[in-house]
Amino acid sequence: MKAYRWFGLMILLLAAAGCSSSEADSASADKGISAGLLVTESGLGDDSFSDSAFQGLELARDELNISFDYREPFDGDFEGHMEDLIEQDHDVIMGLGYDAQASIDALAEEYPDQQFVLIDAVSEFENVTSITFREDEGSYLIGLLAGMKTESDVVGFVGGEKIEVVERFETGFRDGVEEVNEEAEVLVEYAETFDDDAKGAELTREMADENADYVFHAAGFTGVGVMKEAENLGIYAFGADSDQYFVAEDAVVSSMMKNVNVALYDVMAQLADGEELEGGLKELGIEEEGVGLAPIRLIDMSNEEQERIDEEVGQ
Repeated sequence: MKAYRWFGLMILLLAAAGCSSSEADSASADKGISAGLLVTESGLGDDSFSDSAFQGLELARDELNISFDYREPFDGDFEGHMEDLIEQDHDVIMGLGYDAQASIDALAEEYPDQQFVLIDAVSEFENVTSITFREDEGSYLIGLLAGMKTESDVVGFVGGEKIEVVERFETGFRDGVEEVNEEAEVLVEYAETFDDDAKGAELTREMADENADYVFHAAGFTGVGVMKEAENLGIYAFGADSDQYFVAEDAVVSSMMKNVNVALYDVMAQLADGEELEGGLKELGIEEEGVGLAPIRLIDMSNEEQERIDEEVGQ
């Protein structure tokens, strides 16, 4: 399954066309608006959180004429990589996930004139704009789908690490299933990692052995294993963060869209328009188009079922 990851990574890097570190350095020297992005420890090619952020900045580069550079903290040195980006004199430094918070907090204090954006965690520093998502609203939609369509009345949820943001995914999913199917059982397992596709596959097999016919993940690259194993087993899966249908085209019914790409694009649009970042917290849910549902594929929806989904997303 690691081969899939590297294939996705190569596509991203080829598409970047000008965003390698050396080329981005020279682009920043032109001194238009620029950003420095620190992705998650899993790196690019996760077809999830990091890739979504990267794609948002790619779109901003193409449409708004900004530039950006990025780092992949495989070694866990978040602060060191972020300092590298700060030294390039970017207008904003962006960090993804709770793992980046300690470094952003430390550097926000050390560099009070530098603007930061923190995704999926909340900082108290005035020069940090924190952006979080109402994951429970999006995963509630996935729960509705699973509860409506399960034939075994057993569905599953696989989380990465047991942290607050992932628990919101679980809560929304459970609530959605229960809303439409009180008889359904929701199996829950946490892999305790976002970077082990084999572990995701193992947990999916265990759930299938307990008759789960739909499995939802919020597990980063671990979730790739969930979806591909669901395909191997002939059951259905749901993706997270981005439209993950192409990970396992015979299994992925839909995905809970967490529009990190939109959030970062909007940050760059604000800067490109000459506006300052205001700091503080922004929470994005369905109403703000921060979360949503990817197209529904592979299954047939009755008019009543589709109307229920449309009602929840405000269509």
